[in-house]
Formats: sequence, C-alpha cells, structure tokens
Amino acid sequence: MRIDRRHFLASGAAVLALGRTTSARAQSQEDYFVGYAEDHGFKYRKTNMDLIDPKWRRQLVRYTHSEPPGTVVVDTPNHFLYVLFDNHTAIRYGVGVGKEGFQWFGRAQIGRKAMWPDWTPPPEMIARRPDIPRHMPGGPDNPLGPRANYLYRDGKDLLYRIHGTVEPWTIGSDVSSGCIRMLNEEVIDFYDRAPVGTLVLVLERLS
Repeated sequence: MRIDRRHFLASGAAVLALGRTTSARAQSQEDYFVGYAEDHGFKYRKTNMDLIDPKWRRQLVRYTHSEPPGTVVVDTPNHFLYVLFDNHTAIRYGVGVGKEGFQWFGRAQIGRKAMWPDWTPPPEMIARRPDIPRHMPGGPDNPLGPRANYLYRDGKDLLYRIHGTVEPWTIGSDVSSGCIRMLNEEVIDFYDRAPVGTLVLVLERLS
C-alpha cells in the first residue's frame, strides 16, 4: 500500500486529535473517581489514583527536622503534609492549601476530631459565597470528606481544619479558604495517626 505525504499528514493529524480528546477525557472531573468504598456506614467514591501524580500520594520519606516525633508539619509552598517520626523520617501526604490571601502560618494543635463531620461555613465564607449552604450534614457530598481534624491555638478554634475533599484534582494547589485538604483515602489514614493534642506547624511561604 502506497502512503503519500498527504495521507501521512492527515493520519498524523487524526492521531494528534485523538490524543487530545483522550487526554481531555482522562482529565475530566468524573475520571478522578473509580468505584466505591464503605466507611462507618457511608459509601463514598474512591479516588482514581492513576490520575494523581505519584508525588502527592502517601509515602515514607527522609525529612530533616527538629520537632518532636508525632508533630505534623504542613509545608505550604510545596503542598506537603508530614507526620514526623524518629531518625528524620516522616509519612508525607500531598495536600491542597489556602489560596492567596487566605493562607496562615504558625503553630496549632489538633483540638477535636470527627468522622464524617457536619459542615457549617463561618459567616465570612457565607458573605463571600452566599450560594453555599448554611449547614450540611456529614456524608459523601460534604466538602469536608470522611474526616476532619480541627485546629486550635491556646484553646481557641482557629476555624481551620485538616480534612478530606470531594475535589481530588485540587490536591497540590492553592485552593482553599485556609483549610488543609487531603485525598479522602489519605485523610482516613492520617486521622488514625494524629490523636487529639497533636502539635501542628504550618510553614510560612518565603518570598
């Protein structure tokens, strides 16, 4: 079969078009979910880990630090959360952090924890987003996901949480109103590693 230049170019264009279509389809929001899992009476959509960059997945890493073992460090600039161990090792998770103007830094501790938490947006968020519900019970559609870890300082709720998400494609970006969001499967794992009283250090983004 003779393939001339015109036929070759047309075929190449078709392949490129198919590639773009496949890529767009693979990156649609629906493709970030695959199947279902059950947890404490709730059925939620599992994250399609094939579409999550490996660097955002949970892993054991070397991490030099001077904090007590068990401390949680949130590396805001690099979108990582670490649970620190002895010998300069840590479990690392990819996270979404606060958008420009909503980031915060410093020390806190986990003052409360909840499975499948309710969500009550603070008045400031409602003022910015009057379309959001005033209250939402816990469940698979709740933006806090299957777990919430409530951050306190000096006994006061900072109104920031380390929680799950219904938007797994946002992990690794500046996306929230100050909360630290994790993949649902990851926040379930993290929840069991960080008891009430766990120290949390949120690192400042350097200019």
